[in-house]
Amino acid sequence: MQPLTNLATWSIIMKNFSTSLKAAIGAIVLSMSAGAGAVAITTDVITVVDESGSMSGEHAWLGGMIQSLDAAFNTVAAGDPVSTQYGLVGFGGAGSHLAGHKHNVGGGDFGTAPQYAAATGSLVLNGGFEDGYSGIHTALNDYTLRPTARTNVILVTDEDRDNLNTNSLTFSSILNNLKAENALLNAVVNARFRCSDGSSALGMDSSGKGYKADGSGGVTTCGSASAWFGAGSTISDYVKLALATGGAAWDLNQLRAGGLKADSFTKAFIDVKVQETIRPVPEPGTLALLGLGLAGLGFRRKLSA
Repeated sequence: MQPLTNLATWSIIMKNFSTSLKAAIGAIVLSMSAGAGAVAITTDVITVVDESGSMSGEHAWLGGMIQSLDAAFNTVAAGDPVSTQYGLVGFGGAGSHLAGHKHNVGGGDFGTAPQYAAATGSLVLNGGFEDGYSGIHTALNDYTLRPTARTNVILVTDEDRDNLNTNSLTFSSILNNLKAENALLNAVVNARFRCSDGSSALGMDSSGKGYKADGSGGVTTCGSASAWFGAGSTISDYVKLALATGGAAWDLNQLRAGGLKADSFTKAFIDVKVQETIRPVPEPGTLALLGLGLAGLGFRRKLSA
């Protein structure tokens, strides 16, 4: 996989991106109808991140994305209580970073969104053998998860699973572990998705709904989406796993494309994560407006190869 090599450009992009998206989401909530239902949100979000040499762009993206996701949670809650905390697991690096392991966030396992963004600087880029199951296992078993919280696990990797052969982790055991924690898995991976008409999709959710870039930085949807290509065993390792939890799977290459397509990817990802996390589901007008607002934001990010 070709990494996004201009890390300085990524840093500038994400600094501006986070602030702009938060401001735009704030504008969206001002136009929500007074009768729309607010909702309390409690969630533990843990990202499980590949630390191989090609992942610099994704490491830079994560901090801004999490801060924007946190802003979206607060927007949808509309004044109701919000309790979010964010953790960071690495895997696939060299030495002690090979197997799944915790990264300190804000002085502990979990921290705030800004503390998480700072913690992504501790990720390394020196590996090449990536066992994502090891990272997911760490997220589910080495953290104290709140029983009242929705557990969200976000896997980010550009390779299929490399089995460390030092554990007995399997698709079934990881899926059972995810279900036991009532955890949703979203997988940002090297897989391609398409709609029923054959057009390219950014990703898909467990209902078969696909998410498409509209060419202007927004998002449209389609039905009967499917994964049609994956690097190695990516589809069987990760895409099917995410969908089996009720989560979603995403094409990392669409993020790496940069520009308006990357804008669309991030908006779709955040919108889906909010929808998955909300308990109870708010009145339809609230959620529909959030989706339309995220889809309509016209941010522009230029990436240098």
